[in-house]
Amino acid sequence: MTEKKILFSKDDINSAVSRVAEKISEDYRGGELMMVCVLKGAFVFMSDLIRMIEGVDIFVDFVVLSSYGSSTTTSGEVKVLKDLHSPVEGKDVLVVEDIVDTGITLKFFKDQLLRRKPKSVKICALLDKKERREVEIELDYVGFSMQDGFVVGYGIDCDENYRNLPEIWVLKED
Repeated sequence: MTEKKILFSKDDINSAVSRVAEKISEDYRGGELMMVCVLKGAFVFMSDLIRMIEGVDIFVDFVVLSSYGSSTTTSGEVKVLKDLHSPVEGKDVLVVEDIVDTGITLKFFKDQLLRRKPKSVKICALLDKKERREVEIELDYVGFSMQDGFVVGYGIDCDENYRNLPEIWVLKED
């Protein structure tokens, strides 16, 4: 049986998303920004985030990357299950991720993007688990930093369960 404990409330999340959106709005005001949502976990965060960004023309694309499958630990091998539809050459690109853990998946994707010659690539993550980092990756915008723990809710799943929870919870095995 799995027990869960609340980590971040709806109000905590709304405040963090608003803070991040304000900074992105400042950094890109008057310009264009291609926001790339890493599916599936980041879709709720991205949805709230784009509605709070002001003064920026936003274009949206999606990518599906996998290094976990149905496991709670990374395999270390990254697979692109769905690539971008739009070209990124000459564009400011902001990758929106739910959680940055080991950094393996995100570094792989950022390296792929850089080969496509964008104007810039920045990273936005709802959750940063810096202590678990296995590769160097810089995060430009972060909602929350957290310790280790397997989290669900607000779009983040465990084997496709719990995405619909409006808060972020930590799962604990009994």
